Amino acid sequence: MRIAITADPELPVPPRHYGGIERVIDLLARGLVRQGHDVTLFAHPASSSAGRLISYPGRLSVSFFDNVRNTSTFTRCVLTHAFDVVHSFSRLGYLLPILPLRIPKLMTYQRAITRRSVVLGNRLSHGTLHFAAISRHMMKPVTDVGTWHVVPNCASLEHYQFQREVENDAPLVFLGRIEEIKGAHLAIEVARRTGLRLCIAGNVPADQQYYFDTRIKPFIDNSKVVYVGPVDDAQKNSLLGRARALLMPVLWEEPFGIVMVEAMACGTPVIGLDRGAVPEIVEEGVSGFVRRDVDGLVEAVARLGEIDRRRCRERVERQFSDTVLTDRYLSAYRDVIAACGRTADR
Repeated sequence: MRIAITADPELPVPPRHYGGIERVIDLLARGLVRQGHDVTLFAHPASSSAGRLISYPGRLSVSFFDNVRNTSTFTRCVLTHAFDVVHSFSRLGYLLPILPLRIPKLMTYQRAITRRSVVLGNRLSHGTLHFAAISRHMMKPVTDVGTWHVVPNCASLEHYQFQREVENDAPLVFLGRIEEIKGAHLAIEVARRTGLRLCIAGNVPADQQYYFDTRIKPFIDNSKVVYVGPVDDAQKNSLLGRARALLMPVLWEEPFGIVMVEAMACGTPVIGLDRGAVPEIVEEGVSGFVRRDVDGLVEAVARLGEIDRRRCRERVERQFSDTVLTDRYLSAYRDVIAACGRTADR
């Protein structure tokens, strides 16, 4: 197939540190190219993923001028190339000029879904636009509009090595943006109540500096609680592989949470709060535990000895690998191509 994929313009594909969506796009592009498909990626000019790169002239999704320039660049290319399918991981606005055309299109939502955008896209596309969500939880409010596919995010089994055992004093790990809704302060509470060491990794967004300074930094002693800052893929592999468990005490409806899959790929179980897609990713008693409050998280830490790390890895191999992701998107491509009355080459 000839496939066009769009990313947001802010971060390169793959990202250097933070950027879960861009990491998934990179794995998908590489998987498609490995299978012989022709991929064109619209992304940040510093991108280095597989396939042909067309750089966006604008770098900000919040800039009207940048959006116009990026949409124009994208539209010109789509109208001059015979793509079998266009797959958007970016803003629906980039698709607006081609929505009415009989070009097969797939829109993947990685963030909270706005019903208005789905209704608009479905109406203007006359059935040539299908939608994909990364969890069943996030698509519940819009399943009555349009045609939907569920394609969970993934981790690279090549990048994340399985660790059968960890040291007796292995720490708990929190890995993610350091902001209140991610629950780093609750991870500290769990560690203190269980007497275990905690390693915190991730970036501090500018608007979360006060949260970090008042609720995280005072507890960092470089002994019981350590903060290592942002980490790249190699550092994540080491950090997660050496962990007793990943803590996922999210306080919002997390659409997915790729870090959970990355941890399980290393054999590391996940202990998280029952919010968003956490129960879809963590298989209770097999790859971790899902609880409703901090008391439950503390209780679950005491049961980590019941988890077989091999089964954590196997869950990723079956459900959340980059190979599974590529195959599921190829299936979605064939569905939308068929709905447009076309046939795919492969």
